[in-house]
Amino acid sequence: MTVTPGFHRPEIETMPREALEALQLERLQATVALLRDKVPVMTERLEGIADPTSLADLANFPILRKPDLRDNYPFGLFTCPPDELARIHASSGTTGKPTVVGYTADDLDVWAECVARCLRGAGVEPGEMLHNAYGYGLFTGGLGLHAGAEAAGITVVPVSGGNTERQLMLIDDFAPQAICCTPSYALTLAELLGEAGPTTSLKVGILGAEPWTNETRTAIEAGLGITAVNIYGLSEVIGPGVSCETADRDGLVIMEDHFLPEVVDPETGEQLPDGEVGVLLLTSLTKQAFPILRYWTGDLCSITREPSPCGRTHARMSFVVGRADDMLVIRGVNVYPSQVEHTLVGIEGISPHFQLVVNREGALDTLHIRAELDGSGTEVAPGHVVEAMRSSLGIGVSVDVEAPGSVPRSEGGKLARTLDNRATTGSDQA
Repeated sequence: MTVTPGFHRPEIETMPREALEALQLERLQATVALLRDKVPVMTERLEGIADPTSLADLANFPILRKPDLRDNYPFGLFTCPPDELARIHASSGTTGKPTVVGYTADDLDVWAECVARCLRGAGVEPGEMLHNAYGYGLFTGGLGLHAGAEAAGITVVPVSGGNTERQLMLIDDFAPQAICCTPSYALTLAELLGEAGPTTSLKVGILGAEPWTNETRTAIEAGLGITAVNIYGLSEVIGPGVSCETADRDGLVIMEDHFLPEVVDPETGEQLPDGEVGVLLLTSLTKQAFPILRYWTGDLCSITREPSPCGRTHARMSFVVGRADDMLVIRGVNVYPSQVEHTLVGIEGISPHFQLVVNREGALDTLHIRAELDGSGTEVAPGHVVEAMRSSLGIGVSVDVEAPGSVPRSEGGKLARTLDNRATTGSDQA
């Protein structure tokens, strides 16, 4: 399906690069001043560092990491007390205390505008309907997409996650043109449509909140009959809407008037040139309640500052190819779940659903892959998958090829694809 990208703020989205960078510097200086003045922790961290006089000076500032947020839980990095906030969100907190973020009314307006740009660029038009299957609550996805859609003049169906049969019923009854959810949940919806094929009203899906690949995109588009675009964001920065593909899908356009990107070496933290893959750092330029300076996202990608074919002049980032903290080291070899997904989707008869199980046998780590048949009737021997993985990953793995529906599915939230048992298996535990 061909979808045409639109504009929400064309005067900003097509701003000449020189003017954009002048605006970024002005806003960076204001952000640094705000942090020095209003956040005691940052006042101390920035002591002795000169105010930036060029964008290149950003490299002189320390990197902010997630442990810094947890160390100052809940409100230690805010510029204002909680009673001056319009809203609070937080991460899931599955590894301890959640990371807490706050928004002024102006921050919420900025967030809505960024998401509105994403939706218009993805090809959703004012007056059309968006089926919002992101979770509502402390997670930023549901409310973030909701407000952005309303700002763009798009009707919202606030379904949230789960209850998949009901989701499909509402899509059939309400006939929305667009859907937003995680890629893994889009696969679940496509699977339940089954042999009837893509017969819904949907034309575009805005999918994010977890890494995915072009191979998964192909499967989703075939199953739902949509153009699938990738949206990116994280709660520590603002939420969804930091960047998004347009309908021409030539990289995720970063809202650079609000977020200044860098890509750095995962080991040294040194800035990398455009086109090289490293960890994405983001600096907020307009946030008031919770500004961030050089935040280590952990996401691995590359960026380009070449103008987009659609006319947008802001930098574009690649698909996230993995996370620095999700990388598995198996017998000295770096393995990312996205590599496994890329290989599995290329095997005829295998579905995109999988799970990685890591164990320790003695002093050696082992990787087991739970793969799944796609229901087409094609039989796939485990040994065939083992050889494909050996060629792709460079290590030996064990594989089970299971019946359709065996591997855990997304019910609307983020899907954990890795089960790491190394803390409880083996005789040589770290």
